[in-house]
Formats: sequence, C-alpha cells, structure tokens
Amino acid sequence: MAAPEIDDRTRTELEAAAFRHLVEHLRERSDVQNIDMMNLAGFCRNCLSKWYRAAAEEKGVPLSDPEAREIIYGMPYKDWQAQHQKEASPEQKAKFAETGKGH
Repeated sequence: MAAPEIDDRTRTELEAAAFRHLVEHLRERSDVQNIDMMNLAGFCRNCLSKWYRAAAEEKGVPLSDPEAREIIYGMPYKDWQAQHQKEASPEQKAKFAETGKGH
C-alpha cells in the first residue's frame, strides 16, 4: 500500500507533531540514559538539541546550546543531569568506545 499524497504544509505539521511527541516521550523516560540511546540508536537528547539549534540557525534564529538543550530536556541541562543522570557503567562505557559514536 502506497503512502497517501501529502502536501508540504501537512507533512511539516505531521513531522512537527511527531517530533513534539518524541521530545515528550524522552522527557517522561528520564530513566533511559543518553549513553544507552547512543549505544543502541546512535543519537541521544543532546544530538536532538544540536539538530534543533542547527535548524534554528538555518532560519536565522539565534539559539545557544544551553537554550536548545532546555527545549529538549524541559529544564536546564545541569538540572536534568543532577536529577536523572547516572554514572555510566563500565559496560556502557566500553560499548560506547567500541562503537565510536560521540556527540
């Protein structure tokens, strides 16, 4: 079954809605650590914030890394780290080093 024809405006609105849902999901799943996301999927919350900042810059909207991270995390990054980030296990660190993935 072929995907229906979708005009550009509707496609953008659908993509934006899916992105907002992804960000909301990641905020709710604070138990999922960024290193696990990087090890499994090759991206994390920080990657999303960098992509968001880059898109803003392309549109001429000045946005700093801390501001972009706050949009993705729903709070200042340092607050999220203090509340949710755990020390990576030796296994997580080894997997991260083996895959060569980084921000």
